[in-house]
Amino acid sequence: MGRKRIHVFDAKKDVFFSVYDLGLNKEGQYYYHPEALFASVGQMGMSFGVQEERAMNKSKKKLKIKVKNPSLRRLISGAFAGAVSRTVVAPLETIRTHLMVGTSGHSTTEVFHDIMKNDGWKGLFRGNFVNVIRVAPSKAIELFAFDTVNKSLSPKPGEQPKLHIPPSLIAGACAGVSSTICTYPLELLKTRLTVQRGVYNGLLDAFLKIVKEEGPSELYRGLAPSLIGVIPYSATNYFAYDTLRKAYRKFSKKEKIGNIETLLIGSAAGAISSTATFPLEVARKHMQVGALSGRQVYKNVIHALATILEQEGLQGLYRGLGPSCMKLVPAAGISFMCYEACKRILVQNDDEE
Repeated sequence: MGRKRIHVFDAKKDVFFSVYDLGLNKEGQYYYHPEALFASVGQMGMSFGVQEERAMNKSKKKLKIKVKNPSLRRLISGAFAGAVSRTVVAPLETIRTHLMVGTSGHSTTEVFHDIMKNDGWKGLFRGNFVNVIRVAPSKAIELFAFDTVNKSLSPKPGEQPKLHIPPSLIAGACAGVSSTICTYPLELLKTRLTVQRGVYNGLLDAFLKIVKEEGPSELYRGLAPSLIGVIPYSATNYFAYDTLRKAYRKFSKKEKIGNIETLLIGSAAGAISSTATFPLEVARKHMQVGALSGRQVYKNVIHALATILEQEGLQGLYRGLGPSCMKLVPAAGISFMCYEACKRILVQNDDEE
């Protein structure tokens, strides 16, 4: 009496497995061992299960693009985040700019109807191409500067803090200054194209006319109040974002933060920073427009703030705050979300998570 091994081939799974349960009795007939049968079938099931699990893991593999240079990864991620966020909120940016300078009405509804009446839907996206060209490199420079400075100032594990001021606060201020100086002329051109309808035939035409008629220095008109506004805004924005992320990790006890959570955290940081620095933003827009439509030319940011406060009161310094928050808050959230998502796609190694 002996056992006989039978090899079975499953064409569907391309797998061989053996059945040890068949034996030969004295009469020359085959019989089976139930325990051996179940063990063999169990092994077969385990084999199939492992193959199916591997196939599922392969199908769930996320998109990864290998970029070895970490600085390049941050620059690409920042540019992508800036372009997406500004395009999504372009109509709100247009309404906000008109409300600040008061050229098309004194409420969101009035400005919206005026734009739709004169220019249609295209009017809501007027200057958006210039805005994307400006914001993409600006955000790339900003996030690159923030990550670089923040990493150099942050103490390593076990080290004492290098400064008594939070590194993210200083890094945020440096990031805002760097990006503003590099891209400010594009910001001014975008504002002129949005407000002065029919005066310029495009970005290049606006650049040439301003340089020829008003001089090259006009491209940096309003830079001082812009820097004064950017420093507290950017510092507050990044500090709030960094602090909220740390608080979320501590509360949820999760190291990884999802896209929705990042969107909400970034939006909250944008709301805090935009509300605190809005009067300086109003002064900057007034100075950029200059003597348009008989408006007063301001000497400096203090003169602009004092004049607006005298003529329009405190309400004038916060005119457009509603649509500004409607634009800046989601823009900040979308920007941070896209940035973090893009960084997860652009990896240094193929096996990096």
